[in-house]
Amino acid sequence: MVSSPQTEEWTGKDVSIAAIERQLASLRRSIYEETEGPDLRTSVMTHMAWVPEDWLEQATETLNGLAERHPSRTLILVPDPGGEDRLDAELSVRCFPVAGQQQNVCSEVIELWLCGRRTSAPASIVQPLLIADLPVFLRWRGQPPFGASQFEQLCEVADRLVVDSAEWDGLPAAHGALEETFERVAVSDIAWSRTLEWRRSIAQLWPGVAGISTLRVIGPHADALLLVGWLRSRLDRQIELELEAGDSLETVELDGEVVERPRDEARTASDLLSDELDNFERDPVYEAAVRAAR
Repeated sequence: MVSSPQTEEWTGKDVSIAAIERQLASLRRSIYEETEGPDLRTSVMTHMAWVPEDWLEQATETLNGLAERHPSRTLILVPDPGGEDRLDAELSVRCFPVAGQQQNVCSEVIELWLCGRRTSAPASIVQPLLIADLPVFLRWRGQPPFGASQFEQLCEVADRLVVDSAEWDGLPAAHGALEETFERVAVSDIAWSRTLEWRRSIAQLWPGVAGISTLRVIGPHADALLLVGWLRSRLDRQIELELEAGDSLETVELDGEVVERPRDEARTASDLLSDELDNFERDPVYEAAVRAAR
C-alpha cells in the first residue's frame, strides 16, 4: 500500500445526527466517484474511541496508523462537559490504493465533540452511526470511570473494550473494577500485549520456573502486575513482585536469575492497537492474570 490517500472532509458546529449522516453520505459519493467506486473495499468494523482532550493528539496519531490495516468507521468521542450543550463534528473519508491491485481501502473518521449535557448520553449519539452487522470496538483512553453512565452505556454498545492499564492510576485496585466488566464485554489490555514476548521467554524456561517465589521487574507498573498475575494464575500460588519503575519492560528476573530479553522488534502504538482489533473473543488467560494481579 502507499500512504497518499484521497480525502474528502467536512466540519460542522452544533449539528444533528441526521446532518452528520447526510454529509457522510455526500463525502462517500464524492470520493467513490474519484476512486471508481465499484472497486472499493470498505469498513470491516466500527471503532469507537473515547478520547478526553488531553489524549486527543496521541489518539489521533495512533488511529492514523490504522487506516490502511483496518478499514473501519471510526468514531472519536471527545467529551467537553463544561461547554454549552451541542454536538460538533469533523468528518473525513480517506481511500488508499492497494499496491498491485485495482482496489482501494477506505476508512471513515467521525470526530464528535460532545459538549455540555451531550457528554452524558454518548450511546444515543453513536448508535445511529454504527455499521449494522459489524463488530464494535471501544478504545478507552486514560482510566475509565468505572460505574459512570458514559462508560456503562458505551460498554453496552461495544462487543470489545480495549484499554491500556499503563494509562491508569490506582493500580492494582483498578484491576478489580475492570474485572467486573468481564461478563458484560470482552476486554483487551494493551499492557498485556506488551508482555507477550516476555511471557514466551519465561515459558521456554519450563520446568525450571515451577518453583520460583519472586519476580523482579524493571518496567511499567501495569505490565509488571499483569506479568506476575499471569505467573500466579498459571502456577496456582503466590509469587512476590519486586518492581523498579521504568518506561518499558527492560529487565525480568525470576528468583534473581535474569530472563533473556526477547528479540522482538519494537511495536508502535498503532501496531499494538491493530493487534487488538484482530481479536474478537474473551481471553481467559488474561482475565485470570487480572484477577491474580490484585
